[in-house]
Amino acid sequence: MFSRPSLCGTFEKLCRCGTSTTAAAAAGTTTSPAVSALALCEARRYHEVVGDIICPSQVRGIDHIRDPRLNKGLAFTLEERQVLGIHGLQPARFKTQEEQLQLCKIAVNRYTEPLNKYLYLSDLHDRNERLFFRFLSENIEDLMPIVYTPTVGLACQRFGLIYRRPHGLFVTFNDRGHIFDVMKNWPEPNVRAICVTDGERILGLGDLGACGMGIPVGKLALYTALAGIKPHQCLPIVVDVGTNNIDLLEDPLYVGLRQKRVVGREYDDFIDEFMEAVVKRYGQNTLIQFEDFGNHNAFRFLDKYRNNYCTFNDDIQGTAAVAVAGLYASKRITGKSFKDYTFLFAGAGEAAIGIADLVVKAMVAEGVPIEEAYHKIYMVDIDGLLTTTRKVGNLEGHKVNYAKDIEPMADLEQIVSAIKPNVLIGASACPGLFTPKILRTMADHNDRPVIFALSNPTSKAECTADEAYHNTDARVIFSSGSPFPPVKVGDKTYYPGQGNNAYIFPGVGLGVICTGTHHIPDDMFLIAAQELANFTESSDIERGSLYPPLENIRDVSMNIAIGVTKCAYDKGLASTYPEPQDKRKWLEDQLYNFNYECSMPVTWTWPRMPYIKTREESPLIAAIK
Repeated sequence: MFSRPSLCGTFEKLCRCGTSTTAAAAAGTTTSPAVSALALCEARRYHEVVGDIICPSQVRGIDHIRDPRLNKGLAFTLEERQVLGIHGLQPARFKTQEEQLQLCKIAVNRYTEPLNKYLYLSDLHDRNERLFFRFLSENIEDLMPIVYTPTVGLACQRFGLIYRRPHGLFVTFNDRGHIFDVMKNWPEPNVRAICVTDGERILGLGDLGACGMGIPVGKLALYTALAGIKPHQCLPIVVDVGTNNIDLLEDPLYVGLRQKRVVGREYDDFIDEFMEAVVKRYGQNTLIQFEDFGNHNAFRFLDKYRNNYCTFNDDIQGTAAVAVAGLYASKRITGKSFKDYTFLFAGAGEAAIGIADLVVKAMVAEGVPIEEAYHKIYMVDIDGLLTTTRKVGNLEGHKVNYAKDIEPMADLEQIVSAIKPNVLIGASACPGLFTPKILRTMADHNDRPVIFALSNPTSKAECTADEAYHNTDARVIFSSGSPFPPVKVGDKTYYPGQGNNAYIFPGVGLGVICTGTHHIPDDMFLIAAQELANFTESSDIERGSLYPPLENIRDVSMNIAIGVTKCAYDKGLASTYPEPQDKRKWLEDQLYNFNYECSMPVTWTWPRMPYIKTREESPLIAAIK
């Protein structure tokens, strides 16, 4: 006798596989209907179809409503409804995609809470993929703070409560030895980009374990919306090795492994197996984007894998590129070059080190000796200024490059007064770290102080835009990692630009995927920074932003992809040949189509066959002996 769960599952398969059961009966099989359905019906996958080439014989009419990749809602024409056999399953109204977009705007604006807007967009993604991505791409300024920072941080914190259906793959530590078998369960055969996290350092929120899935889901949604990368080519993954967050471990709604984090050799071997499984499943040129790993692992994995896999770390390299782009743009205001700047970083984690390393590369490109470039950058961690003489803290890894042979100092206000930096960059996740006194000191020492408060989400920013402008007599050149509202000082209103990684990683991803690049050098991120800075207009800078409006971000992504494509072929990193001459058109030909396509089967005519007289039929008589 079936248990209740088994019975429900069987009935579902029977309902969805009626044609197979009928065929079995016609063939004279004697097995029970339930067994026939289970044996003869291929279980439905995450999507009814895979890839972007649909095999008509494998797709039923009803699949066009069930599958978000095929569904057009009320945009199916009368002829499509009748031919597909879905006529009557929808109301009589016919709508264009443009009319549906207007309804989406009305629906999402009815919600006042950002998390409710996030849930609405998630539901739209689940039922109508093209409508979701077109809606997102055409309203990026309003919706990116919902699908990405800062709202995605809240979504991760509430992940156990709002989880509905899988948008990605969960690979747990318990699956070691079988990671490839888990990856085979993802139905898409042509994944080109993977965004993976272990959830240890989600934004500035800390260890969220398996609840960090919201980050790779949001990142890859922007791959499609901002760069036109086909959504079926993107795969979000969480590698679940546990969590050290006691609140989550004790939370009855937590969806991940209820255990402390695995560390050490076992953890490293697990990640090694994961990387090998990706290549085995999808090929050597699969882009693997590391996201929100802990500081102690992020640099190790970047150094370990960058020359063996097609990989980058967005927290290190993406953040670096967008920050350096802002610094390039700031030069148009200050009239100085990088060699004239003294930099002070508040924070010495992966974001700060990544920015500093790319600043060094930018200075070297301007002709500054590398030793001098390192000398111009000061860095503060939780134990104070990085110096060779301090008795507390450590100088492991990349921090060593920025340690100075001076007396140690612990107080940031004292450090700013002593060093007198031209550029102050916050990547500390310490809200309010840039006090009014620090901001005024920066203004005292610089006609146009450059101050970046880059920590995410907004609640973790080192200062607000309002504080930065009002404590510097509006002379500040300001950028932040999360959006801030306009600031009015006197008769002028400033619109601070957000140094968002979304300006960088979609364009880099598009260029890497299309060229089949097998390794990603830092040169590509310096190119991305330069392309972004070049796209910033004087009018943008005049209104207070170092970046172009978010509504232009798709054009920015294309320019970055073109630059990355040129770099890939110049350095011999591309594996797609021959090299295209018109790189823009070549890239555009590979982009995702946000608009609906005809759901009718393709038909064509044949020419009339010529008349040929045939001979008379004569039965073949076989002699039986």
